[in-house]
Amino acid sequence: MKLTFYGAAKEVTGSNFLLAVGKEKFLIDCGLRQGSNYSERHNWDPFPYNPKEISAVFITHPHVDHIGRLPKLYKDGFRGKVYSTFPAKEFAGLLLLDSEHVLMQDAEKYKKPPLYGIQEVEELMRIWQGVEYHQEISVGGVKATFYNAGHILGSSFIVVEAEGKKIVFSGDLGNSPAPIIGNREAVPDGIDYCVMEATYGNRVHEPQSERKGFLEDMIEDTVKTGGVLMIPAFAMERTQELLYELNELVEHGRIPRVPIFIDSPLAIKLTEVYKNYSQYFDVEARKVLKSGDAIFNFPGLKMTLTTEASKAINEVPPPKVVIAGAGMSNAGRILHHERRYLPDPKSTLLIVGYQAAGSLGRLLLDGAKDVKMFGETIPVRCQIKNATGYSAHADQPQLLEWVRPMRHSVRKLFLVHSEEDSSQILSQKIRDELAVNAVVPGVGDEVDL
Repeated sequence: MKLTFYGAAKEVTGSNFLLAVGKEKFLIDCGLRQGSNYSERHNWDPFPYNPKEISAVFITHPHVDHIGRLPKLYKDGFRGKVYSTFPAKEFAGLLLLDSEHVLMQDAEKYKKPPLYGIQEVEELMRIWQGVEYHQEISVGGVKATFYNAGHILGSSFIVVEAEGKKIVFSGDLGNSPAPIIGNREAVPDGIDYCVMEATYGNRVHEPQSERKGFLEDMIEDTVKTGGVLMIPAFAMERTQELLYELNELVEHGRIPRVPIFIDSPLAIKLTEVYKNYSQYFDVEARKVLKSGDAIFNFPGLKMTLTTEASKAINEVPPPKVVIAGAGMSNAGRILHHERRYLPDPKSTLLIVGYQAAGSLGRLLLDGAKDVKMFGETIPVRCQIKNATGYSAHADQPQLLEWVRPMRHSVRKLFLVHSEEDSSQILSQKIRDELAVNAVVPGVGDEVDL
């Protein structure tokens, strides 16, 4: 049995791992590489394996850096099955269709053919099968079981059993306990090998208990200055968490009444999907729902689906709050708001998620004094704030806690989905504190299990 790392190795995006069991081949995730643009040129490269030979793809969760190249895989000949939880499947269909038009623009810029089209997405979804947590599925020579990773609704870490060995693929592990979805699960006993994310392997998040207060302070400060609070937010999970917390702040009178815009058609559609899967919510969220509170709606909230409605936000005088995609400011409607308000010292940009190296969000987070947008140089005079408590990824202490139960059985642990310095720091920590053989593979590295 061989494991090869074809993405998210010494880099954060593009998760793609190939597990060869005898003559059969399986993929765990098939993601898009992202950076300074929504996508990178490497996404157009041929797959380093034959898509026609892949028996099945196991998907940990539907973020595009984990699913974004699946339609290309299908386009290039893959005809096996795709497996994920039911909500992950429904989210994936929306996210892939949303990505299609952005990728089309990137294809024109790079002078490349379209990465995929709507037809490939539709045909891919026909071979995509939903599974429940803890439901064991058998495909060829392997068994796979999905467990709650606590990252986004329906996210999983996956235990694959083959040739008498157990390999766990963490996907993205959540910053637990997370609002709405609750805690990630503990890993089952007897794991032989582990492929684990290390996105925040060198950091400790601020306590989640403080983040709602931080959001409250940001809105109050924005009202006092008469500015605009801009929040670039991932359409999936981050937006819904913000809505959940804003609902509580508004309904308990903790923030002034101020217009709050969700300026993301995708986020609006995904929020509707959330309502179909309340059985996946944690106890607290279900209790709030049972009380009759619409947790994704409150006075002052405005959803802007159309382009015209989005443009009309400009006519609403400050103070106001605008939550828009994309989460790393590398595409989407947030760019138009940033172009307008980054030069305004009364306004604030609140970063609530991971910012990949090279992305506009990362440049702003790192203190850029001006940035290039729409062919213009835009001065940055607004406040730039970072709320790490909103991260959907486990930090270093949480990652160590997740590994700890495996320390007596795991033969080797591979750290992925991270910039190299973060992985190296975490690998040393794991070796020192847990005596586990933790290594940092590179793209193309192949290991015998």
